[in-house]
Amino acid sequence: MNCYFPPADRGLEPLFVDDTLLVVNKPAGLLSVPGRGADKADCLASRIQARFADALIVHRLDMSTSGLLLLARGEEMHRQLSRLFRERLIDKRYLAIVDGRLDMAEGEVELPLICDWPNRPRQKVDFELGKRSLTKFRRQAFDPASNVTRVELEPITGRSHQLRVHMAELGHPILGDDLYGGAAEGKAARLLLHAMDLAFVHPLSGEALSFHCAPPF
Repeated sequence: MNCYFPPADRGLEPLFVDDTLLVVNKPAGLLSVPGRGADKADCLASRIQARFADALIVHRLDMSTSGLLLLARGEEMHRQLSRLFRERLIDKRYLAIVDGRLDMAEGEVELPLICDWPNRPRQKVDFELGKRSLTKFRRQAFDPASNVTRVELEPITGRSHQLRVHMAELGHPILGDDLYGGAAEGKAARLLLHAMDLAFVHPLSGEALSFHCAPPF
């Protein structure tokens, strides 16, 4: 990432807030955490911490991805939420628009991924050294006029760029993807990937929490 032009800060109003955690809708084009260099200091974490000083990032979304992001308030809740992610007790679902007609109504992509170091931050499939990654997908609708498919994606594992690589390897890259999209990159002004659903059990109260944020595309 050579140039960083984050979206204007119009305030991030949490979808949910209590004394221990926050759920926010990250806009596309905004880093989750600071990048390298002073020019990449503006990020979701810093914007939220200006209002909630104890907010801590638990997981990340790619800069180009929009949608639901969960933050802890304080170190103890950070440990608790990190455990939920580690034990895969948090359900996440994304909406993407991919190139071409996805023939299968639903299915899985399971491919081992590893960082492509000479070309980082790109990831690549490596059957010898890669770490297991699994994505479930469900076709929602195909638009014959534009030859694109709306698809719901459920990452079972949480590897970097997992959804983007898996869709590209399936032959249906996500529109607007500047790393794996090929010709599909130019078909959208942004990456058409959105974290729309998040569900988990509150570590302290035991309440089942479920959040939905409709995609802006």
